[in-house]
Amino acid sequence: GFTLIELLVVLAILTLLAGLVGPRVLNQLGGAKSKTAGVQIADIEKALDLFKLDVGRFPSNEEGLNGLVTKPGSASNWNGPYLKGGSVPADPWGHPYRYANPGPNGGVEILSLGADGAPGGDGENADIRNQQ
Repeated sequence: GFTLIELLVVLAILTLLAGLVGPRVLNQLGGAKSKTAGVQIADIEKALDLFKLDVGRFPSNEEGLNGLVTKPGSASNWNGPYLKGGSVPADPWGHPYRYANPGPNGGVEILSLGADGAPGGDGENADIRNQQ
């Protein structure tokens, strides 16, 4: 068997290792969510381009991203749904993606407010949007 001192030494070493490795793993997991949001936004952007090819315009603000999965009344030549699964995904933190037509820089904007669900922020709280 082990003595109490040996067990305490092993426990102390494991605690130190967890302190070093834990934050790195958590940061990588967090970064993965930001990357996932970027991939989802790119997919939504492709779906918007297909919508525009068929309908001749992007969805209005009123139609929003739901126009990609449910035919808007005024959209003749709609040939959707344009997103796999037949629904608009939530961002990796469970918030709906925001859509603006026109966006602040013209064109359309697809936006996730990040982990905190609030505008601005750093790291995992940073906003993620399509490149316009």
